[in-house]
Amino acid sequence: MKITKQFEFPKALLPKYKKAKRIEIISIAYLISTALLMYITMSGSQTMKTAWVEDMLSLIPAISFLITTKIFNKAPNEQFPFGYHRVSSIAYLCSSLALFTVGGLLLIDAILALVRQEHPTIGTVVIFGQPIWMGYLMMLVLVYATIPAIFLGKVKMPLAEKLHEKNLYADAKMNKADWMTAVASIIGVAGIGLGWWWTDAIAAAIISADILHDGYVNLREATYDMLDQAPKTIDDQDIHPIVDQVKQVLEGQDWVKKAEVRLREDGHVFFGEGFIVPQHTDHLLSHINQGVEAVYQLDWKIHDFHITIVDQLPEQPKEKNKG
Repeated sequence: MKITKQFEFPKALLPKYKKAKRIEIISIAYLISTALLMYITMSGSQTMKTAWVEDMLSLIPAISFLITTKIFNKAPNEQFPFGYHRVSSIAYLCSSLALFTVGGLLLIDAILALVRQEHPTIGTVVIFGQPIWMGYLMMLVLVYATIPAIFLGKVKMPLAEKLHEKNLYADAKMNKADWMTAVASIIGVAGIGLGWWWTDAIAAAIISADILHDGYVNLREATYDMLDQAPKTIDDQDIHPIVDQVKQVLEGQDWVKKAEVRLREDGHVFFGEGFIVPQHTDHLLSHINQGVEAVYQLDWKIHDFHITIVDQLPEQPKEKNKG
């Protein structure tokens, strides 16, 4: 049985990979602290409940990323000849499904609160002998949940792009949702203080809709990854430029008459094949090896690539992904 080679990040990317793991550990500690503070100050606010749930959900991508770091680079074997790369895609799918499901449930909950015209109440707490409205404490906690989330998201985004790590990218998007949630929650809590009961449920509905949207987008892309779609960029989800680059490299070989490629994405890396109509068959084995090596030199993400010689290339239907 042919077993693929073991995967390792290039030496130039190892510091970024280690930094990503450190950032995720910091994120988990931070999110646990914010979730705990939100739970303590939640009171009867629908907005705070929704913000607390989102913070708990935000732990999923970070935790799953750290778990996959222990698995995806394990050596391939006879049972898993392609390696364990797809564990990253599985983690991405699980995180996305959790976001989508809970976002939908929270949105229904917020809409029902509006329909029932539930009037949330926020009580007071005595601190050092002074009664203090809990809403002030809520808003203080929400400010704490805003600023670090902005910083963490900005740090993770470029790391996710460099490492081609979609789970880390989803986590960075979650950090953006976290600080947006906190801002919306502050408005909702302030509205309760002004006697506008409906602002709490509306803010919760807006937050839930944002969670649901993020969950849908990520769930769609995670499902496509499991279906072996062509490699995509992690930011705008366009076909990765490396697909055309591989084709250009093959067609640039002087022994190649025409070439076509087929690539799929497994976690951080790409597996693929090149189909070549040769100009001639002289020294064919040597040319094939040179062609494969030229493709490997393109990008570290090309992990496993093979060339097949064919006498002609059939016309390929081009179905545009409208998802």
